[in-house]
Amino acid sequence: MEAETLAMAQEIDFSMWALFARATIIVKLVMLMLIIASFWAWSIIIQKLITYRAARREADQFDARFWSGEPLDELFDEIGPDPAGRSERIFAAGMMEWRRSHRTDGALIAGATARIDRSMDVAIAKEAEDLQGGLSVLATVGSTAPFVGLFGTVWGIMHAFIGIAEQQSTNLAVVAPGIAEALLATGLGLLAAIPAVIFYNKLSADADRIVAGYEAFADEFATILSRQLDS
Repeated sequence: MEAETLAMAQEIDFSMWALFARATIIVKLVMLMLIIASFWAWSIIIQKLITYRAARREADQFDARFWSGEPLDELFDEIGPDPAGRSERIFAAGMMEWRRSHRTDGALIAGATARIDRSMDVAIAKEAEDLQGGLSVLATVGSTAPFVGLFGTVWGIMHAFIGIAEQQSTNLAVVAPGIAEALLATGLGLLAAIPAVIFYNKLSADADRIVAGYEAFADEFATILSRQLDS
């Protein structure tokens, strides 16, 4: 009898597709949700890695131009009021406010330093919001996917026990398929959650470092403009 049970168990297809096909509709929906969440998370991860690399490269290139000794007015005229680069947009925000702070007679309007700082702070806030956009999705996937997978597992095990009760048998051929289908949901939940959590932490730290670089540049730029105001 035991040999017959083992033979029946060996004939069962335990491939991923077979486990999915045999699962109940609820477990299938859970698995599909987790697969979609995983692809969504990976699309955000890849996009952010590309975006952050481009942002760091652009910042390095602009820093080289900014500290090259080229007059700031000429640099601003070259990049224009609406440049493509993030660092350039922060610089342009400060320069535009600098020029608006001059009266027609060449004198400066009072409070120019505060307005320049505020303009660059607003520009930095916009860049930070854009850089951090989508990271909340990774946080959500990382925190909820295991529980969604666990729900699928609980539902699948419940269905497996119902099958055991209906067949009035606890042999391996009856128990194994249902348990395997149920555990697949938990596996998919972890498969979606683990990369999401890892890259959320990494990308959040990367975004903070990039924004900190923008803030340091804005402080240095404001210091340069302050010296010109004092002189």
